[in-house]
Amino acid sequence: MPADTDETIVLRPLTGTPEDVVYLHRELMGLVGGTLPFERVTPASFPLPTAEDVSDATSARLLWQAARLTLREGATPLRSLGRISIRPRTYQFVPLLMALRLDPVRLFIADDVGVGKTIEALLIARELLDRGEIRRFCILCPPYLCEQWAKELAEKFNLEAVVIRSGTVGQLERQTPVGRSLYEHFPVQVASIDFIKTERNRNQFLQFCPELVIADEVHGATAAHPGRNQQERHALLKAIAQKPDRHLILLTATPHSGIEDAFRSLLELLRPEFGAWDPQALNEDQRIKLARHFVQRTRRDIAQTWEETACFPTRESVDETYTLSERNRELFERTYAFCSEIVRTGEHLEKRQRRVRYWGALALLRCVMSSPAAALAALTHRAGAPLAEEETEEFGHLVFESAEGRTDDESPTLALEATGATLQEQEADRRKLRELAQLANKLYGTDDDTKLKRAIKIVRDLLKEGFHPILWCRYVATAEYLADHLRQSLETTAQVVWVTGRMGDDEREAKIAEIEPNRPRVLVATDCLSEGVNLQEKFTAVVHYDLPWNPNRLEQREGRVDRYGQKAGRVRVIRFFGRDNPIDGVVLEVLLNKAREIHRALGTHVPVPEASESVTQAVLEALFLRRGRWSAERQLVLDLGVPEVEEFHRQWQQYAEREQINRTRFAQRALKPEEVQREVEATDAVLGDPTAVREFLLAAAERIGLPVSPDNRPGVFRASITPEATRTLPELVKLALPSPKDGRWLISFDSPTPEGAEYIGRNHRFVATLARYLFEAALNDPSPNSRVVSRCGVLRTRAVTKLTTILLLRIRYLVEQPAARSLLSEEVLVLAYVGLGGSNPQWLETGDALRLLAEAQPDDNPPLAEKQELIRRVLSNLGDWHRDPPEAWGTGHLLQQAIRDRIVRRADELTAAHKRVRQAVALQVRGLAVKPQFPPDLLGLLVLQPVVSR
Repeated sequence: MPADTDETIVLRPLTGTPEDVVYLHRELMGLVGGTLPFERVTPASFPLPTAEDVSDATSARLLWQAARLTLREGATPLRSLGRISIRPRTYQFVPLLMALRLDPVRLFIADDVGVGKTIEALLIARELLDRGEIRRFCILCPPYLCEQWAKELAEKFNLEAVVIRSGTVGQLERQTPVGRSLYEHFPVQVASIDFIKTERNRNQFLQFCPELVIADEVHGATAAHPGRNQQERHALLKAIAQKPDRHLILLTATPHSGIEDAFRSLLELLRPEFGAWDPQALNEDQRIKLARHFVQRTRRDIAQTWEETACFPTRESVDETYTLSERNRELFERTYAFCSEIVRTGEHLEKRQRRVRYWGALALLRCVMSSPAAALAALTHRAGAPLAEEETEEFGHLVFESAEGRTDDESPTLALEATGATLQEQEADRRKLRELAQLANKLYGTDDDTKLKRAIKIVRDLLKEGFHPILWCRYVATAEYLADHLRQSLETTAQVVWVTGRMGDDEREAKIAEIEPNRPRVLVATDCLSEGVNLQEKFTAVVHYDLPWNPNRLEQREGRVDRYGQKAGRVRVIRFFGRDNPIDGVVLEVLLNKAREIHRALGTHVPVPEASESVTQAVLEALFLRRGRWSAERQLVLDLGVPEVEEFHRQWQQYAEREQINRTRFAQRALKPEEVQREVEATDAVLGDPTAVREFLLAAAERIGLPVSPDNRPGVFRASITPEATRTLPELVKLALPSPKDGRWLISFDSPTPEGAEYIGRNHRFVATLARYLFEAALNDPSPNSRVVSRCGVLRTRAVTKLTTILLLRIRYLVEQPAARSLLSEEVLVLAYVGLGGSNPQWLETGDALRLLAEAQPDDNPPLAEKQELIRRVLSNLGDWHRDPPEAWGTGHLLQQAIRDRIVRRADELTAAHKRVRQAVALQVRGLAVKPQFPPDLLGLLVLQPVVSR
């Protein structure tokens, strides 16, 4: 194998994988006057097959498939596909192809929620790693996403990452050699951006920062946001980007928050000049330059342009309502009157105190309409001391769901205490609050809580239809209250689990992991789980028990289940609100209906412009500052036609129209699906596509005696792995099988995978183990009669009219890269010619050779002696295969020279393909060459004998 220095020799077993590589120091081997001459490396040659290896055509096909499926360093430009455990969709390769045309890679991926930005980014990281262009990379993300990123790396990309945050850094430092930084030592890192950005850790990270950094959820790291946390995050990313040759990938589904300066502060991380451009007034030259670094696609783009088959579930959006009971309406009316009064009487106060009252009123109303439990938590607060102005700036996050990060899901005690400090009639106000608390207490868990009662009915109906719902709540108190009553009502019908911000990241992760996927299940959660967390594997429906007051959060919640990788064909999302609840009415009319209208028009979610400030004013105006009227049914009807709301909607619509233009500009339509598919199919031809994996596994399972049969659902197969069914399996293969409780393993070769089935790709543990076992058995098993797979086959068939020989050759190439170390690449090449290999054979096209290998069927069975004689003649005509020196292989021998010519021609094709993928980076194309290494390994051969008519 290629080595980094002249001091070492890198060796890999002929049937091994990159994980089996060993490194030998030349001096210790006696090659440079060392002391261990018995460890000296000597030349060896790959053994040729013999006539005794002869078997049937199935053996030859299995050997071919097994050899392909054991390859990891594929010879095509997309090297990473040989090492990943998933089958990415065509559209997910677009950022990878964009990245390969950049030096360094500076890429902003802003595809819609749930499209698979994690997969897109990690494809790039894996590719750069496998090409040797980077040795280390780090993912910077919010702390609550660290474990999920590490899991994605391990399960889908076969990379073991260390998680770096406050709770793990001590252990990692103990594993780091003395004198080295952990950031320098560990090759794959997932780090909490909030841990790294601190003064204590930032400098050391920057000193030893890996060659590639992936920054997730970067909308929370802009420069224009007033929050200190965001400023520090941005300062870290800016320092990372200052090294001109560092690779940097930015990820977010909401790149543009409506604040132009915030968006530009992210763009300048790609190239400094981008920060000075006006994204709304780009000239053509600027648009072209930015488009090389920025991709932003909606689901509608993907469905219409990139994918012929559906890759996302069908989203069923419905509204469900409840009606306030008399007791509930009384609680609302009296709370609303109290809140309106403190807002009205606060009009004469200074601006800061007036704002405090606004926040307190909004917070109290939200709590009361969320649940009796949240109402009690809010109504039993005590008035606190006055707060400084800067302490009141964050009150918005106590009422609205944060757009930049995690929402605080505790009761908004601070805002309520600050409001209490501004009130003059302390005793009278306290008495009113006590009366409201008594009303809330009477509602607690009774039939008068019609919101709870109706929600339980909705959950029962969803479970009957086969859905597994998540109920999203605003406050911890509501989530615990709802979960407790659901458990009592559903009893053994379904698992009920709740997750809130009071739990640590590890506890939340453990709670979700403990949910049994084979039983009905319900999750009650606050917004601590609504951003970035993957929940699609276990849940298929969303109920907004509390409507979010930030429309951005609505899409984030629904995106937890409606996303790439969802196995169910449909998901259901339910907006749940009170028909006669005026608070819900305001939120729907001012915020959520407008968001839905824009989504239907554009096919994507567009964030609220200017975040909470404009939202706050619009909601305040609608709720308190314009008079409402009571209807004949004693229902409050609020005046929503106020100038502030209309202005807010106008700005939002204007921003949505600009976003539509941007998304059209950066949907990467210049790259055509057929161009992307061409590179994927070229890789499939070397490594094997999902169809090849299916054919191999089914044929190999039959060969070794593992029962696999079609299930009753299309695309799903059932493997029986009971002790009786697996008793005769080879021990190595048996160890790679799972252990389902019922002994039934449902598998599928399709992606997305049908619900309840496990995806089986070329790098699945069982496929990799089975391929390696069969390949090694063909090469190493000393007993021909006991072989499951043989290296030679003879087939008498009507598929040919003349005697035809098919050779299975493993070719190794050295990929010489400019400004980087050379790489080893491999492929299994199938060559076929008419005859047994005498003078001047007639060669078949590669496609015809592959078709014969895959499709030729036996029509007669020649005697064993005849088979062996045919194999001997082929081997004899192939001549002296192992020449010395190897470079001379093929010269002076007609058949070998013809084989050599075809291998050289194939190497030229691969060189052109590598250059085509990198065509936009001239410096990376010059000097790039794919050079074959001779002699090739003759893995096996198949002779097709025509049926003679009598």
